[in-house]
Amino acid sequence: MILKNQNEWALHCCSVLSWVPPERYLSTKALAEFHDVPKEYLSKALQALSQAGIVEGTLGPSGGYRLARKPSDITFLDIVEAIEGKGSTFACTEIRKNNPCRTAKHCDNKPCAVARVMWEADAAWRNTLRGVRLSDLAKTLKETVPADLLEKTGAWVVDRT
Repeated sequence: MILKNQNEWALHCCSVLSWVPPERYLSTKALAEFHDVPKEYLSKALQALSQAGIVEGTLGPSGGYRLARKPSDITFLDIVEAIEGKGSTFACTEIRKNNPCRTAKHCDNKPCAVARVMWEADAAWRNTLRGVRLSDLAKTLKETVPADLLEKTGAWVVDRT
């Protein structure tokens, strides 16, 4: 399974937006510059996040985006589902029914065994993402990123809000 690259962008942007002071916004241009990604495509991801109530945006010279909820109230799953949708990552098309050895009278009374495994894997993947919040990411960054880089990053974000 390969997710859209907007997932990576959205996750990183939400992390950066957690640095935005209350009542301020960070522009799409600044977010695109920070991550060196195309502004036009990033805009689509930010619009999806806005429609999902994860970020809120405003127009104008001081416009941009900020988190709509506290980082502790936003899970990785919220962000991924805003981009990908809430549907299962696996769609069973019942190709088992194409088996030339099946009789016309054969009736399947249980879901496909392959589909069951894939749905279980999808549920596990979603449960993992549901268990990680943006606030957890902030803690991990403090443990894994040098303090001076975090400080510079925070200053960069605040300078552009």
